[in-house]
Amino acid sequence: MMSASRAVKKSPKSFQDLPPIRVRREPPTIPEAVAAAQDLADEVEQQVEIAAGLIGLSLDEVRPHVIAASKAKPERQPERILSTGTQNRPPRTVIVERRTRPPVIVERRGRPLDPRR
Repeated sequence: MMSASRAVKKSPKSFQDLPPIRVRREPPTIPEAVAAAQDLADEVEQQVEIAAGLIGLSLDEVRPHVIAASKAKPERQPERILSTGTQNRPPRTVIVERRTRPPVIVERRGRPLDPRR
């Protein structure tokens, strides 16, 4: 009589069998670090410190790049949408305001779920 063969599970690979994980470390470029610093801080000296820390350069090497970028970056205007006027109507200005809503809290009223399921 032939007996049915049982399914044999493959043994999972252990972490010792796998090669070590290699992580590439690429520091950001100067424009990337300056852009990140401008988003994180408002003062130029703080931006210089942040950018220098990200790149790994000295403060004196990064300062001219931050100053040049701060001159090129215009001040942020409030969000406005100008519509073009037609012959009968003058142009209108629409101001966009962003509001946050309070979080919705849903209370569950009823029997708790049966833990045996």
